[in-house]
Amino acid sequence: MSQISIPIPLDFNQIAIGTTYSPQAFAFVQDGLGYTTEMFIAEEANTFAHEGLGELDHHVSGQQLCMGLRDFAIARFGLLAPVVLNHWGVTRTEDFGAIVYKMAELELLRTSPHDSEADFRCVFQFDEAFHHGELAGCIGSNL
Repeated sequence: MSQISIPIPLDFNQIAIGTTYSPQAFAFVQDGLGYTTEMFIAEEANTFAHEGLGELDHHVSGQQLCMGLRDFAIARFGLLAPVVLNHWGVTRTEDFGAIVYKMAELELLRTSPHDSEADFRCVFQFDEAFHHGELAGCIGSNL
């Protein structure tokens, strides 16, 4: 997935219409994509710059995005990460995929021809990934 820079503020309330997800879930995924791109592609960024590739050419897979969004949720919300995501209607990695593909449908994100919603299927189990013991070990670390 690649982020597209849009010069106008996004209306996440409008984007969420017709979905089971809170507008905040869409904003979270938008912000989390940037976080994930930095996390997974930081080393490659220098290569892209030398080859003349722009910011839009940075790409993360569905699996990488799920892992990045997990870490982003923990960094942002700590022990409350699973509660916040659940409140927004996000309870499994497939929900991240549905949000991404809704945003891609609206041309707010780009996907590659090799991407699929199936890439988000069962990347991790929320009850395990956000287990209190797991979270306690992550909080305060650099993830």
